[in-house]
Amino acid sequence: MIGCLCIHGFTGGPYELEPLTDYLQQETDWILEVPTLPGHGYELTLEDQDHEGWINEAERAFLSLKERVDHVYIIGFSMGGMIAAHLAAKYDVHKLVLLSPSRKYLSLKQLTVEASHIVMDKVSGTIEDNFTYQNYKHKKGAIPVRAYLEFLKCMKVTRPSLKKITCPVLVAQGIQDGVVPFKAAHYLDKEIPVDIEVIYYLDSKHLICLGDDKDVVSVAVEKFLSTNQEKQNSSSVNY
Repeated sequence: MIGCLCIHGFTGGPYELEPLTDYLQQETDWILEVPTLPGHGYELTLEDQDHEGWINEAERAFLSLKERVDHVYIIGFSMGGMIAAHLAAKYDVHKLVLLSPSRKYLSLKQLTVEASHIVMDKVSGTIEDNFTYQNYKHKKGAIPVRAYLEFLKCMKVTRPSLKKITCPVLVAQGIQDGVVPFKAAHYLDKEIPVDIEVIYYLDSKHLICLGDDKDVVSVAVEKFLSTNQEKQNSSSVNY
């Protein structure tokens, strides 16, 4: 039996991965575990939460899943990708998928582009059609400064784990990502000691599982995880 742990990103929730987890439920017989990290979800309550609590909750979910299955896959999005890498380095994980992992983050240039699009759409009266605005507007005013500091601590704690990963790894990264520069995948290729497969999605932003490429992302992830190839060849693909 196979289990698959899916970890969402900072200030997000399981909904960020829903198209992918729905697809995996339809196409496989795997046991899926999709925890909500403390203080996260549709209603954010991050005031008293910290990075240790986020990592511990993901680890709790992993250990609970591991008791029920023979092999465990881990999928992590953004901050969840770095937590996933931490778990993959610490435990026996069969395969690892990193979706827009926040190893290096905050592309000011791309954030400026997205902000300008929001302003233009607001002026033109089409703001409700703006994908970025729709997915981030509910977070306005709900993220305390302390939470950002805990995010930075989470990155500092998990980053050394990249050098200890031994399982096959797939990285999926959007070229239009306004949070994590797509070039960050180059650093992952240098830090992770095993060969990794990297797929770039030309039209995807940070929320790679919710954008225009969500269907092809889901297919690619399921194909990677289902392939019985123990050693993946390092390669890059553009979609």
